[in-house]
Amino acid sequence: MQHLEEQIAHLTRSVDEMSDVIARQQNELDLLTRRVAMLMAREASRESEGGGGVIFADERPPHY
Repeated sequence: MQHLEEQIAHLTRSVDEMSDVIARQQNELDLLTRRVAMLMAREASRESEGGGGVIFADERPPHY
């Protein structure tokens, strides 16, 4: 009986630890998802403004 109680205690601790890891990973995924959405919106606005043009090798940079 004591062996089973020890196993249950060990498994309960493992489940709690895994739950913490999963919660931390979910928070990180949420943060990264928001950042990707922000970057996609920024790039879409940049493309709609026409600021994402191609620079050719023979063009002078704007500071000349």
